[in-house]
Amino acid sequence: MSETPRNRRSQAYRRLSLAEKHDKFVNEYSRRTLFRVGAVSGAALAAGGVLLPGTATASPGPTVLLNADKTAGSALRPFGRHIAFGADPAQQVVVSWQVPAAVTAPFIRIGTVPGDFSPPIAAEVRALTSQMSWQHPVEEVPPNAPKAITQYYLHARLDRLLPDTTYYYVVGHQGYDPATGGRLAEMATFHTAPAAGGDGAFTFTAFGDQGVGYNAVATSSLIAGLDPAFHLAMGDLSYALTGEGGHPEEDTYDARLWDSFFVQNEPVTSRIPWMMALGNHEMEGWYSADGYGGVRARFTMPDNAWSGSTCIYSWRYQNVGMISLDGNDVCYNSPSNLGYTKGKQLSWLEKTLKAFRADPTIDFVVVYCHQCTYSTCHSNGAELGAQQDWAPLFDRYQVDLVLNGHNHIYERTDPIRAGKATKKLPSRGTANPVKDGTTYITAGGGGDSVSEFPAPDTYLGHETANDSPIPMKFSYEDGHSTTKKVTWSRVRFRGYSLVAVDVVPAAGGTPAGLEVRAISADGTLIDQITLRRS
Repeated sequence: MSETPRNRRSQAYRRLSLAEKHDKFVNEYSRRTLFRVGAVSGAALAAGGVLLPGTATASPGPTVLLNADKTAGSALRPFGRHIAFGADPAQQVVVSWQVPAAVTAPFIRIGTVPGDFSPPIAAEVRALTSQMSWQHPVEEVPPNAPKAITQYYLHARLDRLLPDTTYYYVVGHQGYDPATGGRLAEMATFHTAPAAGGDGAFTFTAFGDQGVGYNAVATSSLIAGLDPAFHLAMGDLSYALTGEGGHPEEDTYDARLWDSFFVQNEPVTSRIPWMMALGNHEMEGWYSADGYGGVRARFTMPDNAWSGSTCIYSWRYQNVGMISLDGNDVCYNSPSNLGYTKGKQLSWLEKTLKAFRADPTIDFVVVYCHQCTYSTCHSNGAELGAQQDWAPLFDRYQVDLVLNGHNHIYERTDPIRAGKATKKLPSRGTANPVKDGTTYITAGGGGDSVSEFPAPDTYLGHETANDSPIPMKFSYEDGHSTTKKVTWSRVRFRGYSLVAVDVVPAAGGTPAGLEVRAISADGTLIDQITLRRS
């Protein structure tokens, strides 16, 4: 294709950082009086108070819109409930939901006995306004529709809860109280974790790239059937943004697909905590310079990395240390936020891994993110930035398992150290991360679409010859791509699926273990391995 002035302008634009693109976009649309986010700012959305037992605080400043003058509160039903753990899941839970318009005095009531609820606990309101002028709705918009939509996200942070306890809850607002209005069918539950350091058995699940649709419903239903202690949602959640992400003047976007996403998953997310990681499709450059203003409105994850970080956090569930990373920071494949933390994430990662490994009550360390450190799927390829920056730390601190999405397939590596496989690990095999290295799994079959491999599928019941090297595609920092032959791709499956990890306690002289399973959307077991440190 010949280079034209338009092509040169486009290439120059794509080389800008997301912060630069955001500023350019805001300046351009402000001149045309089309861009009015107003109620949303990074500082305001990140604001919040430290909560005392059984209390919650409302966010200060312009994000608090408590006004039900136009619509009676009794007509506005909460929807899209989703919960998350705090850094201490034995005591901290965040319950989040939406309302279709501004309401007065939103709240949550909780209790340990069905129907016996606490007084209303105030919730924080985060209002996210999106102009229709920079959206591409997937459904028809009537001519009398407003020029902008505002989505109202509510969050109640609960602290000093009882460990290993089932809580019942309802959410409401002035004029709508399920606890007194005969709507106890809307009651939901959550269960806090046992105290830190416990070694009881539990299960968690993981996938990325879910989207909205019947395939996404199938994987969500699979989670419900497995009933895990929590689920890892590893980026590219709703696909409200299509395109690469991080290009506000080029990406297409429909903010209300987030409504569909939350309603689709509410039967599961209202009772099973979903712990999210950032994907490239969460870089919504219309809202903030880092693209994460929308994420900060919709989700509340632990904020223990450093001031201003978003969805980069650590936590633990019993004897497993968990780390969520932002792969956009090291991504050469979608570089809009490349290097945006200026080394803070890398320094924090090493500090956190060191602390986890120094804690004798933590048996396993699991890292989850969106981009693939190692994958042979050529859709998005492997991420050289992660191989260069993160993998040496995973080796040094003996990370047991790395989970990610990004490529819309299931792929498991052999154990890897220093970029090379240390042994073949067939399905139903066992590896020792101490001497064998880290196992990497791409679980991007959450529901959005299915990608391709450069080699045949091979999985339980459908094994194929798998000894020849196959090409791994990756990009350099300057953007050009190449391939390299690798031998560690042990299991490959094109289809919708998730990963389930059973944490098995030590017994009878056998050390604790991770039983890692991959399950297709119809419930078929496609891979299974055991990770046991000794």
